[in-house]
Amino acid sequence: MEIYVVPVMMFLLSLFMASFMTASAGDFNQEIVPTWGGDRAKILSGGNVLSLTLDKASGSGFESKREYLFGRIDMQIKLVAGNSAGSVTAYYLSSQGPCHDEIDFEFLGNLTGEPYTVHTNVYTQGKGGREQQFHLWFDPTKDFHLYSVVWNHQRIIFLVDDTPIRVYENQESIGVPFPKNQPMRLYSSLWNADQWATRGGLVKADWSEAPFTAYYRNFNANACIWSSGSSSCSSKTSSSITNNDWQTQGLNASGNFYRDVDITWGDGRGKILRRGNSLSLSLDKASGSGFQSKRAYLFGRFDVQMKLVPGNSAGTVTTFYLTSQGNMHDEIDLEFLGNQSGSPYTLHTNVYTQGKGNREQEFHLWFDPTMKFHTYSVIWNPQRIIILVDNIPIRVFRNLESIGVPYLKNQPMKIQASLWDAEDWATQSGKVKTDWSKAPFTAYYRNFSALTTDSDGSKGWLTQDLDVHGRKMLRWVQMHYMIYNYCADRNRRFSHRECTRSRLL
Repeated sequence: MEIYVVPVMMFLLSLFMASFMTASAGDFNQEIVPTWGGDRAKILSGGNVLSLTLDKASGSGFESKREYLFGRIDMQIKLVAGNSAGSVTAYYLSSQGPCHDEIDFEFLGNLTGEPYTVHTNVYTQGKGGREQQFHLWFDPTKDFHLYSVVWNHQRIIFLVDDTPIRVYENQESIGVPFPKNQPMRLYSSLWNADQWATRGGLVKADWSEAPFTAYYRNFNANACIWSSGSSSCSSKTSSSITNNDWQTQGLNASGNFYRDVDITWGDGRGKILRRGNSLSLSLDKASGSGFQSKRAYLFGRFDVQMKLVPGNSAGTVTTFYLTSQGNMHDEIDLEFLGNQSGSPYTLHTNVYTQGKGNREQEFHLWFDPTMKFHTYSVIWNPQRIIILVDNIPIRVFRNLESIGVPYLKNQPMKIQASLWDAEDWATQSGKVKTDWSKAPFTAYYRNFSALTTDSDGSKGWLTQDLDVHGRKMLRWVQMHYMIYNYCADRNRRFSHRECTRSRLL
């Protein structure tokens, strides 16, 4: 599985947690109890450090003395070094019983030099199956790193060194249970799971390397303590917990790939880099790769910066588009068709409404899109779709339902992107094939942003049209850089009613 920070968001998180009654900070003697493993669980340095050890006879574990109902839980952990294959270091919140709730961090060990897998899961009313797995952008055995869970009425946020890697939203409105009624304790353990933990159980624990030891420090629970059937935050519930509209705003608007997208195919060819700030897609002869947004959107402004495959990219297609699903799907396409070295990319755009496309417009760009990052944007509102390159409009598709042209207004769409082999048609209509000796081909994405009705800031995109300067720039692009327009194609223009209205489409 492939491997989700915005300074403002971190500030907001800190404000949010400051409103909680603080449960505790730091001293393991006061806050936790070793629960199994005998002396394999040890509190050290006057309560400031704790170690868990695993040998062939047993692992070890601890739990918090207190139960919590909402809060932020932080722990610094240094994982088992060297050959940790078969071992699992767990750090999680859980209630009890067959209908328990649970929020999991599990660190799956690996052979020396191979990365740990961070396995996350959320259980609600006894049901899990919500796994997401990640590789980290650092060696978690060399030093302590901070692993955090923020849990409130609206969502659960998993963070690593204050970088959000996963968000689990409260979607009770569509019938998805959310952990909100069962107080949970913090648990941690180091145990033998060599039947499944490393490469599906193919790699076993090497007991000659035992004992295996993980270290913990700086435990902190800024949380609502549950005791004798009531919460320490009960007097603050309305103001401190329920009123967190800013969290949706802070998380929804801008750009961390760990949080915002899932790598959906490519078997490792899609990679999230630089703590979620950039993403790469690669293509070789065996496969391409792709990702999609976690959320579906109904209207918005969508921006991404891309740097395309350099050199001989013939036969390749790099995409960024919005789409719904099914035979009657809607879609807004940007496809970058590769070419031989020295020849320009073709930017192929299309709009599908109710499953029907064939509204192609194609452009050459006025710069080399492989030399540095450029911004590609889609504004989609109830009146029109505007496609922009570096904030210069290149295409407008208007809502012309008044003359019987279907418009994209009822189907939420997800962002999708891919890099794939289309040598049968992409370059000079398939005459130029992919040169696989140049593989792997790689494109880069960064600064993804989705401004929607839930986002903070201006909603200007919701009614945005072209002003005088925008219309001038659109004419400039279409005059000098458009190389195909379906409305100018005599064989096709009369099949599209919108072509009778404006040449600036």
